Amino acid sequence: MADRNETSAKIVSAADTLFYETGFEATSFADIAAAVGISRGNFYHHFKTKDAILDAVIDRRMEATRAMLADWAAEAGAAEARILCFIRILIVNRASIMAYGCPVGTLSAELSKLDHAAQGRAAEVFALFRNWLAAEFRKLGHEDEAEALALHVLARSQGVAALATAFRDEDFIRREVAALEVWLHSLCVGQN
Repeated sequence: MADRNETSAKIVSAADTLFYETGFEATSFADIAAAVGISRGNFYHHFKTKDAILDAVIDRRMEATRAMLADWAAEAGAAEARILCFIRILIVNRASIMAYGCPVGTLSAELSKLDHAAQGRAAEVFALFRNWLAAEFRKLGHEDEAEALALHVLARSQGVAALATAFRDEDFIRREVAALEVWLHSLCVGQN
């Protein structure tokens, strides 16, 4: 049973990478099987449909996002520092963002274009970020505008990711992150 679970996990990990780097629609069973190093017959033993793999990839991303948010909550100190962790993820992941875009945004956009049944599930990762950011803004004393501030940070980070992919300009990412840091600090002055 451990081997079966281990192989399934490898399939989901490979699919996650391929969906991000190549796109959901462009990724085939054969691509995923080749990335894992298993036969297509063995592959079908674990996943019968591409949609089943997509569900597992979304579950994996949700789990990873929850873990990352929990790490930030445990390690970052005050709410401003925790929000900065989110903002600075653009710097941390700049190479992959410049090459492939934001993994959350690209999958959500692709599934939306395909009018895929899983597009709402893919957007749940954004909802995790929105809810977490809103809670942090509430801790900063911005109760009435917490949701709007959270959506502003999400929208700005998605815009930065999209333009970073288009222009492949690391300096642009750094300038935008610095501007977001200044903006956030201005919200925090007198709040802590």
